Amino acid sequence: MAERTLRGARLGGQSFEDERGIEFAARQQVGYRCENKHEFEITMSVEADIPAEWECPRCGANALSTAGIEPEEKNEKPVRTHWDMLLERRSETELEDILKERLELLRGGEIGPAHLHRPSTRKRKVS
Repeated sequence: MAERTLRGARLGGQSFEDERGIEFAARQQVGYRCENKHEFEITMSVEADIPAEWECPRCGANALSTAGIEPEEKNEKPVRTHWDMLLERRSETELEDILKERLELLRGGEIGPAHLHRPSTRKRKVS
């Protein structure tokens, strides 16, 4: 096991690479302020698209850019209910006719839970 160890190096230690000759990417500081008045800066590349919102590292609220970048308005579809989707397939008069048919079948004992259509075994007391 001693043959495989590296002498003079430790786990999590320093890098032996030299920074000479390395050109770092151009950076910029982008400021943000959240609704709780926390201000902070994020380091980003000069070439990066700067987001209008960033999560505040202190409270987790949405923070807006102090550079005046406005968030894009999202076109949200109105919420469709089950009734809206049903009306896309049938008219109200058709739905009323179907309801009448189903109620007649239910009252006639042709559809529905079996316990509603069993003959009653208990005798009623007549007083």
